[in-house]
Amino acid sequence: MTPAELSRTVVRVVRSAIDEGALGAVGGVVPENVKVERPRPGGGGDYASGVALKLAAAAGLPPREVAEVLRRRIAEQPGIALVEISGPGFLNITLDRGARHEIVPRILAEATSYGHGEALLGQAYDFAEAAEERARVVTDVVVRLLRAQGAVARVLPAGRGGQVLSVVACPEPRLAELVGDGAARWAMLRAARHDRPRTDVAELLAQRETNSLFRVRYAYSRSRALTRNALELGFRSEAGPVAEGKALLGLLGDHPGVLESAARHQAPDRLARQLEAVADELLRFQPAVLPLGDEKPSAAHRHRLALAEAAGTVLAGGLSLLGVDAPEFL
Repeated sequence: MTPAELSRTVVRVVRSAIDEGALGAVGGVVPENVKVERPRPGGGGDYASGVALKLAAAAGLPPREVAEVLRRRIAEQPGIALVEISGPGFLNITLDRGARHEIVPRILAEATSYGHGEALLGQAYDFAEAAEERARVVTDVVVRLLRAQGAVARVLPAGRGGQVLSVVACPEPRLAELVGDGAARWAMLRAARHDRPRTDVAELLAQRETNSLFRVRYAYSRSRALTRNALELGFRSEAGPVAEGKALLGLLGDHPGVLESAARHQAPDRLARQLEAVADELLRFQPAVLPLGDEKPSAAHRHRLALAEAAGTVLAGGLSLLGVDAPEFL
């Protein structure tokens, strides 16, 4: 279950509780979406939501009482292992372990379209054609993100109106000629729209850890190399439980929510930072994928390989949305 799916599950529970009168006089205050996020330090579960606190005033009930109504109902939903209440009325939700691992075969089946959805279906966006280089790149990617969430988005010719994206200009107008199109796009997109991008040519070309694009591309190429090496050892991937993969699974599960958020807020930098996080976790995880020494391939190796392949797929899909290539060999 992804965060986006969990959010929809909670929305259905809230609407059901309201329709049945379980939340007092909350009336027509039905949220269109519910935010679920990683618990803060000290919190439990896989995800947390403060929806009960937001509903309490309209319901005329204490937040923890609203939370208890929702807790019982959410806990009955498929894919949910446990729901607890913390603090003034936060819901801490733990997913069923089997449901977590269902993410891997889903990613491998959906390939680079994993995380695309219909969250913005029926919405339309028109953008003005930009003259400045960075504004053109950002607008192009915002349109891609919106379309990936079901919206109709287009760039209108100059003088035809449309939304003008506020973007801090890139100080090096010929950046793509100096570092290549992919590195230039990453530099322009990695920084938030209101921030000045880093355009140090030497750093953008550096093949080392300090270069965030290099890490993302390298992690993707490692995922492909793991598949090739596994075939040489006589085994293929197979989705299944991976005890060491909780952090990576969590990031992959977050990916659809990150894509939706990047589209809603017209913020490609959120996707770039997500890809960095996935890449860094994959690089930490990948030494455990293949057998070592005389060790024979086992089910655990097949499961780890499937998780690594899923992470590589997410990296490739995210880079594609940013208009940046993902080289298989690096």
